Amino acid sequence: MIPPAAGGVAPPGSGTSSGAAGVAAVIPPGADPLIPRPEAPRGPGFEEYDTVLVVDFGAQYAQLIARRVREAHVYSEIVPHTMSAEEMLSRRPKGIILSGGPKSVHVEGAPHADPAIYDSGVPVLGICYGAQLVALQLGGEVARTGKGEYGRTPLTVVAGSPLLASMPSQQDVWMSHFDAIVGAPEGFVVTASSPDAPVAALENVERGIYGVQFHPEVAHTPRGQDVLKAFLYDACSCRPNWTMSSVIESSVDAIRRQVGSEKVICALSGGVDSSVAAALVHKAIGDQLTCVFVDTGLMRAGEADQVEETFRRQFKMDLVHVKAADRFQELLNDVIDPERKRKIIGETFIRIFEEVATEHEDARFLVQGTLYPDIIESGTKDASKIKSHHNVGGLPEDMNFELVEPLRNLFKDEVRVVGEELGLPEDIVWRQPFPGPGLAVRIVGTITPERVRILQAADAIVVDEIRRAGLYNEIWQSFAVLPAVRTVGVMGDERTYAYPIIIRAVTSDDAMTADWARLPYEVLERLSSRIINEVPGVNRVALDITSKPPGTIEWE
Repeated sequence: MIPPAAGGVAPPGSGTSSGAAGVAAVIPPGADPLIPRPEAPRGPGFEEYDTVLVVDFGAQYAQLIARRVREAHVYSEIVPHTMSAEEMLSRRPKGIILSGGPKSVHVEGAPHADPAIYDSGVPVLGICYGAQLVALQLGGEVARTGKGEYGRTPLTVVAGSPLLASMPSQQDVWMSHFDAIVGAPEGFVVTASSPDAPVAALENVERGIYGVQFHPEVAHTPRGQDVLKAFLYDACSCRPNWTMSSVIESSVDAIRRQVGSEKVICALSGGVDSSVAAALVHKAIGDQLTCVFVDTGLMRAGEADQVEETFRRQFKMDLVHVKAADRFQELLNDVIDPERKRKIIGETFIRIFEEVATEHEDARFLVQGTLYPDIIESGTKDASKIKSHHNVGGLPEDMNFELVEPLRNLFKDEVRVVGEELGLPEDIVWRQPFPGPGLAVRIVGTITPERVRILQAADAIVVDEIRRAGLYNEIWQSFAVLPAVRTVGVMGDERTYAYPIIIRAVTSDDAMTADWARLPYEVLERLSSRIINEVPGVNRVALDITSKPPGTIEWE
């Protein structure tokens, strides 16, 4: 069995309140937070939901707060700490949550919130670093006491509080901080304490400002979700109407408003995201939609046949199958840099879609299965880029389409629920993610037909054995990687000089963070034996045991 991912904590002396450990990944001690959290513009159709803004101060798990808010059926968005109060308020939020962060509030250049939010009348909740910021900016005292708190910590509720009403007077919560609030601002009530945090929770109910030093968003705080719900429902008066059924209804209306009676084409790969996007748009506009499957030659073995069977024959959708393997191979010859690969692939996709569009009444709308994590990882002006996604940062500036992205505000688990609600079959809804650029970003180095053939064969074995072991639905992604290097081996008493295959398998909730999957030894043994014996050109198999961060799930 694969054990559940444990929460990581920041080491003493690494600053104050770091992003809390979550349920999705193990963060190695001392690792820098590598995941930026820029804002994603709200998609059409989302105006009707009460919104809570999660202000990101660099926490490794800011997205976990946003997810927990959504699990309470309230819509949330992640915004950068550099956003002004005026811009935040222009979004008409019902509440603002200040996330944890990796720095001390006292270090030079430490991120701060626009203090105008405290006088805006919008309820504010500070978590960990966010709580210390509330205290510091409103006249309280934050100090380095010499003793941090990391992991499970006893909490004592010392005063009545609407936020802590569901919590027993004594219980363990999850802490991850070095500095501590030692003095509450004037007008605030201290509602909880811990051995090394005299002000572990504070509030000014009249002003609607609250702070908790612990992390209610992680599973290790037993009543943490109740604390968030109390803030959302009681302090912010949010309506719990964010459900996938309501999302479908609002998205369908928004799609109809956006495209009217015009023709639309959909970039269909057969993966979860594009399939759900296609089904959602088809529900909205029916025969106005034409799906385009571009066979790049970089797909999984048998991918093209599966797409044809599912969408043309089973769902009776208008499907155009473009066979473009030679075109992509020519453009990618001798390209090593992964960002160039992604941009070449992204632009070539668009050019093919433009060619198809001219044959379909010059369709000017293009449907893409862009998700919220795609937007975040591709970066914005407020955050650095981890990697550009071919359907976000890899798009050319001079394309002739207006994008329709009905999933851009959703996390992967939400997309799967939408797919189920739309009646898509289980083998599509629960299919493991596959990168839009395909095997191009799993061949580390130049792409050749031989390397594609080798990787397709090895990857098919990985998927087959993971399914055989009953682990496919427990693992977020499992696949093969081919580095363009050769290693020495011995096969049949003869020296070989062939490629290695790296097996990558991870557990995750949303791909924002991930932990390497603890595959059983017998599964690894079968994988190694089959790949070496059945795939010509391979003489070595290795296992990638890197979490995200510091690595990414894909190698490029």
